[in-house]
Amino acid sequence: MKLTYSTRRRYVIVTIFFTSLFWLTIELVILSYTNNLNAELSQLPGEWNQRHEKPQRTRDISGDVLIPIEDFRTLYSAMLTVKPGAPGEEGKAVYNNKNDADEEGKEREGYRKYSFNELASSKISLERSIPDNRPSECLDLKYSSNLPRASVVVIFHNEAWSTLLRTVHTVLARSPPDFLKDIILVDDSSNFDSYPHLNEKLESYISRLPKVKLIRAKTRQGLIRARLIGAKEAKGDVLVFLDSHCETNYGWLEPLLARIAQNRTIVVTPDIEVVDFKTFSYAQGKGGYNRGIFNWELTFKWRALPDYERKRRKSDADPIRQGREEEKLWERGWMLMIPRPNRSYFYEIGSYDTEMSYWGGENVEISFRIWMCGGSLEILPCSKVGHVFRESQPYKIAEGAIDKNNMRLAEVWMDEFKEIFYAMKPQLKEKSFGDVSGRKALREKLKCKSFKWYLDNIIPELNIPDMYPYGRGEVRNLGTNQCLDTLAKNEPGGEPGMYMCHGMGNNQFFMYTKKDEFWHDELCLDLISPGSKVKLYTCHEQGGNQKWSHQRDGTIRHSHHNVCLDVIEGSNLVVRACDVSKLNQKWRFSSYPMSERTNNGESHIL
Repeated sequence: MKLTYSTRRRYVIVTIFFTSLFWLTIELVILSYTNNLNAELSQLPGEWNQRHEKPQRTRDISGDVLIPIEDFRTLYSAMLTVKPGAPGEEGKAVYNNKNDADEEGKEREGYRKYSFNELASSKISLERSIPDNRPSECLDLKYSSNLPRASVVVIFHNEAWSTLLRTVHTVLARSPPDFLKDIILVDDSSNFDSYPHLNEKLESYISRLPKVKLIRAKTRQGLIRARLIGAKEAKGDVLVFLDSHCETNYGWLEPLLARIAQNRTIVVTPDIEVVDFKTFSYAQGKGGYNRGIFNWELTFKWRALPDYERKRRKSDADPIRQGREEEKLWERGWMLMIPRPNRSYFYEIGSYDTEMSYWGGENVEISFRIWMCGGSLEILPCSKVGHVFRESQPYKIAEGAIDKNNMRLAEVWMDEFKEIFYAMKPQLKEKSFGDVSGRKALREKLKCKSFKWYLDNIIPELNIPDMYPYGRGEVRNLGTNQCLDTLAKNEPGGEPGMYMCHGMGNNQFFMYTKKDEFWHDELCLDLISPGSKVKLYTCHEQGGNQKWSHQRDGTIRHSHHNVCLDVIEGSNLVVRACDVSKLNQKWRFSSYPMSERTNNGESHIL
């Protein structure tokens, strides 16, 4: 049948119509998909949207595709384009104008309120570019798309606007959206009169951010209890605790979640990098790693990796663990500063001790507990987080809070070794630490190992002081009535001196060991030559420069150089030719445990 011109024209029009309708439908589906993907981004402030691309989601139909870490970055938050010359970009330092009186005043005010250069911080973008310091091996790692989802809990009290929001923004910008469930901000009763930006201004700003929830504590809770408040509100599978002045680096979250997914009893922490409190420069990686450890005053400190751990690690991407039980299947890590536990595991092992106040001791306590009760701790070099280490604490906490926290952990977890802690803190012996029966019951329920097991297997390189040394406590000079003091120079090469005796241990705590050393927190009195100054160096137990003898006449004589400790000009510690008639060369410890233990009054002093 021959079609007329009008009929053919009608068919063409119908064909064009349905073809157009088909492609319009396809475009609407794509538009709907894209809008759903980017709906949360559109809620962000204008500056955020202007500085970010909105990349497409990549997904394999299997639902369990392995995606390179670099591809993860394109799921919401691309790396920001570097703006040459902008303050702080590429992690560079920011310097204020010293010739500008207004800037000088603002800088001083920032140090007063926050103990860091808030003016410099305020000049820097909330999502500046920073150096990617991860080992090159980390960039080749691949992660499952079916990782657990994280809740990030941030506690703040009287925090600066720029540092708080930089913490939030870098978490949002550098966390794959599929793996970030929520961010819980807990305001630990900030002072709105002095810090008004944390009131309505913050609420208004937070309301425009996706996944962020703000909780206010009506009364001061302290870090430990505030974290528990935040954890209760969190909805994720994994809890992430961050300080309120952090800067997460690229690809920071995926390694943490992947490691926890392998073993729920592993608690992990990123490699902590330094954001300078004066200039806000972001530190470049130096290729070497430290791990956290404690001293016998239960203070956290950093130490270089022991040889056995360096030899074990075959790649710079390997977790940093601790422990000498190589035949065990569970790996060893160490002290957590920013713990990331599986949510249910966190509560199974007792979360935090709710009777601890403010902060201090909680990181050591949870570390002991995890190790002794079957878990492990690791630092992951493929995860980097910058942290502003303030020059001091800008706010006060209740007097004695940290001491009470440390006493509680010593009583529950350290067994007979708690006596070393009390020997170094004699003023705490009669102090109250509250009821610890519940925490001891928890230890029994979890069938935790002894503290001796912990010392033998987890940190065998830690120096354990003599339980019954020849002398212990303060070392009082009978001539000046002052005490030997490290003068806070607690590092190799530090010069000790004399100071008014205070009976509180700390810098005035020394032990006269069975190796004839004068020991203070792994540092010993050291004399290179008779004419040199007495200094503190790492104890080596080899005698030589560090071998002394405390004589019955009260003198402290260097065994090799045959000179005695003396005090001149009121408070200067020196060595001089021994003269038993000089009171300034006579010394006495506050206790002589070895003599007291023999119960016969016989002195072990030479």
